[in-house]
Amino acid sequence: MLKPFCSCSISRRSFLGGVAGLGASTILPSQAAEPAVVGKKDRIDTHHHFFSPGIKAAMSSKNLIQGPAISWTLQKTLDDMEAAGTATAILSATTPQVSFLSPNEANNIARENNEYAAKLRGDYKGRFGSFAMLPMHDMDAALKELTYALDVLKADGIGLLTSYGDKWLGHPKFAPVMDEINRRGAILYTHPTSADCCNNLIPNTPPTVVEYGTDTTRTIVDVVFSGTAARCPNIKFIFSHAGGSLPFLTERLQKMPVIDKSLQEKVPNGVMHELQRFYYDTAWAANPYTLSSLLQLVSKDQVLYGSDYPYRTSEDNVKGLLKYGFNEKDMTQITRGNAIKLMPRLA
Repeated sequence: MLKPFCSCSISRRSFLGGVAGLGASTILPSQAAEPAVVGKKDRIDTHHHFFSPGIKAAMSSKNLIQGPAISWTLQKTLDDMEAAGTATAILSATTPQVSFLSPNEANNIARENNEYAAKLRGDYKGRFGSFAMLPMHDMDAALKELTYALDVLKADGIGLLTSYGDKWLGHPKFAPVMDEINRRGAILYTHPTSADCCNNLIPNTPPTVVEYGTDTTRTIVDVVFSGTAARCPNIKFIFSHAGGSLPFLTERLQKMPVIDKSLQEKVPNGVMHELQRFYYDTAWAANPYTLSSLLQLVSKDQVLYGSDYPYRTSEDNVKGLLKYGFNEKDMTQITRGNAIKLMPRLA
């Protein structure tokens, strides 16, 4: 019998510390002295969080709810979108999703979350889309919710955490879900969390600072070297935060099949083929240090605008992209065009 998943994504202490440790300066709007950057009001934000009534209540019952989740409202989301010229936000649930709940509770809250997102999409035509959350305790339950979310609710894709417990997305346990997403040629957006192995490693440093980027990299490596990426060529992977530390480790990943010949059959098309077909968003990455590295790995057509609202403002992200030096054509491609390739309905 499966035990509740509360230890398998992120501990209470780590989650609370991660949110609190970010500090007000990382959550509040960007500097008032800078002008608003609205542009054509046609941007598509692929990394934008929301909190359904059910998930807020569940987090409150476990003493997990903190600042951004407590204060989130639909009006604040709309105001944030307006300030950044965002036409459409693709809503997704952030860490810990339903990983802290019992299986039955997780099934119910995942359904409530996905239906709430679908309602917002219906009530505010053109303003919202969604990446549906799945209860990953059990693959049968996950597949049932996947089918309902994509076929009935018409979600734009699936949104999973980078790991569950100490299992990353290339683990055989998750193969049924990965294979179904592949069969459908659907989008798989991933959001980082902190794996069981790696909570509270550095004193006074919340997992958001180091572990989230690292866990994104771990799941990318696992997806590639488990053979999942090659087996599932139709999945449209989106990895948050510019892939975490991936750009800096690419050379090491390229060498792995050279050193370990057994890995060659897992990456028959080569490591770079897989890494360069993935999409990467700009959440917490709209800065010269990260963007310059990412753009050595992939071309601009694999980069998506993502704000990570309400943990950062959308305006922060747009200003960072402009400050980097992207011209109008580049901005249109990154903040709209690439998302339309993935989600043609948004055109």
